[in-house]
Amino acid sequence: MPANQHESIDPAALPAVVTRYLKAHRAHDTATALTAFSGDATVTDEGNTHEGTSAIEKWLNRSASEYTYTTELTGAQKTDATHYIATHHLEGNFPGGEVDLRYQFTLRGDLIEHLVIEP
Repeated sequence: MPANQHESIDPAALPAVVTRYLKAHRAHDTATALTAFSGDATVTDEGNTHEGTSAIEKWLNRSASEYTYTTELTGAQKTDATHYIATHHLEGNFPGGEVDLRYQFTLRGDLIEHLVIEP
């Protein structure tokens, strides 16, 4: 498959570490969500990059308490063996009230090395 080409996959086919993170994040289970990341992982969300587990833990706790929202996994894509995208539809009390976000995962071994969240 050429670079940057995404193959749609069944969300059930996402790697176990991605599924573990998404379920824990949805349940506001920060401790379990953190186990999905490598020690030097980065998360980029709302234009801010959070580096390392301590910064990611703060980001997870803030995002869990800042707004109330529902999230639904609406699609999944695979670029290659280490790059996956999970698309979610969110509705809640955040500015705009609803948005579709792409969670773009880069894996290293059995852990998440990079996560970029953007519309």
